[in-house]
Amino acid sequence: MNQYQAQTQWTSGRIAILLTRWNSFITDNLLQGAQQALHRNGVPEDQIDVVYVPGAFELPITARKLLDSGKYASLVALGCVIRGGTPHFDFVCSGCMDGLMQVQLDARVPVTFGVLTVDSVEQAIERSGDDSNNKGAEAAVTALEMMNLMQELPL
Repeated sequence: MNQYQAQTQWTSGRIAILLTRWNSFITDNLLQGAQQALHRNGVPEDQIDVVYVPGAFELPITARKLLDSGKYASLVALGCVIRGGTPHFDFVCSGCMDGLMQVQLDARVPVTFGVLTVDSVEQAIERSGDDSNNKGAEAAVTALEMMNLMQELPL
């Protein structure tokens, strides 16, 4: 029996972090967590690109453009959508998630989902802090593991 389990330590491959500017008081913390996690796992600074987009709805098309370039072994999508009083939250979250999943499947390159979809600012702050609960850091480590796994799996 063959078993495949990739490590989170960087070996090779360029990574893009896509970051929404909307709710930047939260997303800036997600970015910091992601960058710190990548550096802790050996990713050199020159192998990380950060691309800013207006909001979560713009993440999928940007991810598609980046993956079409063939430069990236993994993408980390970071954002924050806070529920409001209208159905807008549901449409944005669904479009973002479905779009990123489709891009990932079409390109066969991991795209991790570090987009907070929360009910309140307090929940967003809790998930973007300096501690081990930073979802940007989690998404970055998952991106490393998945890009290593994709390189390890047989065709």
